[in-house]
Amino acid sequence: MENAVLTLRARLVAESSRPYQSRGATIVRCPRCQIAQTHCVCDYRQPQQVNPAFCLIMHRKEPMKPTNTGRLIAEILPDTAAFVWDRTEPDPRLLDYLADPGWQPYLVFPDAYVEDQPVVEAPRPCPSGKRPLFVLLDATWAQARKIYFKSPYLRQMPVLSINPEHLSNYKLREAVHDHQLATAEVAAMVLELAGEAHAAEVMDAFFQMFSSHYYAGKHQLPVPTEGEAFDRLAACQQREQQDATPL
Repeated sequence: MENAVLTLRARLVAESSRPYQSRGATIVRCPRCQIAQTHCVCDYRQPQQVNPAFCLIMHRKEPMKPTNTGRLIAEILPDTAAFVWDRTEPDPRLLDYLADPGWQPYLVFPDAYVEDQPVVEAPRPCPSGKRPLFVLLDATWAQARKIYFKSPYLRQMPVLSINPEHLSNYKLREAVHDHQLATAEVAAMVLELAGEAHAAEVMDAFFQMFSSHYYAGKHQLPVPTEGEAFDRLAACQQREQQDATPL
């Protein structure tokens, strides 16, 4: 199964004039999930087919980071697209993708920073023949604000504002504010708002699995074999099997 973020990462590596060295570069990583190979979570993927799609507009450094969670979105939702952001020369493939008449695009962004754009708290019913497309800015918070303000094409679509009341579960990177969410956490919340509760549960549980295994691999702890993420993913798989069983 192709992963758009991994494909983008491979292209950036091929184009680079020198190797990218991330923190923990000495760790032998699974080439797909980017966790220590001994703690790989690839066997826990549960790809989902849903009506909405996601488009990741990524800061150039994000696809290279082992901690990036935009990659998890593409693992669970194969229809995900990923592009690198450029301030002066936007990727024409990105602009064409966003302009596709088959999409009803929404920029997922906090409403506190929005200027002169319609803001909604849930996706609207799509006109016939259109699918919701949720555009996520995959970057640090400071970078995401820059991407928003420097990209006029992002201000041509309605904004879906996510204002979480719970704290982020993501502890692999330091956030400026506790309420700032990892990209995969945002995707799970958006799926819930879009009426895709099962896919939202799979996304959030797989994100938890990734986080716990990454942490354990980084600190040379035993491979986790039980816990909430295991239980949630097992329940999701059981529901899928029940739904697929003929009556």
